[in-house]
Amino acid sequence: MGYPSLVRICKTPISVTLFSEDITEDGDVQIGAELDTLCNFQSGGKTYDTKEKHEVRLAGRAYFPGDIAPELAELSSGEAVIFGVTRRIISGEKARNPDGTVNYTRLDLV
Repeated sequence: MGYPSLVRICKTPISVTLFSEDITEDGDVQIGAELDTLCNFQSGGKTYDTKEKHEVRLAGRAYFPGDIAPELAELSSGEAVIFGVTRRIISGEKARNPDGTVNYTRLDLV
């Protein structure tokens, strides 16, 4: 018996570049995976108060069915282009089923 997919409707085009935890000989980040696909994108915002001003940072989450980068153990950084805007990936999650398979992948964007 398989587990039901928790992310099913993906209609938003997205281009994702995921960085590996490894670095190049020059100390630059190494690209772990690149893909153009569809996602389920949920946007939101968060307000921060600094000493100088009141700042609103727009953020969002991109959800994908299954494992979008099986070659990477961790998804912690990278870039995503969505709606023509390049956003930074600040964290990622591979949500696992009880048997260890990946049900969906989530990327947190700012």
